[in-house]
Amino acid sequence: MKNSLILLFFVCAGIVIGSLIAHLSEGVSFLNWLNYGLDFGITSPFVLDLSVLTLTFGLTFRLNIAIITFVIIGVLVGLAVTRHRR
Repeated sequence: MKNSLILLFFVCAGIVIGSLIAHLSEGVSFLNWLNYGLDFGITSPFVLDLSVLTLTFGLTFRLNIAIITFVIIGVLVGLAVTRHRR
């Protein structure tokens, strides 16, 4: 259980760091390829109006090269840390 949480932490850290790197590399001409990616999901939210309660559903994923790279690095580091702890 503890090993799974450590791995999840490193995956989440990879997502955050990858997003930050992609955002920072937007204006740099030779690093602009890190920001190349896709946005997919429900772009216009689904609204369910029940008069008393209104629910709005929407979900969008943004994947780019930097996020994918840092998630892979996070998984590898997380696996190395969990194996070292055994």
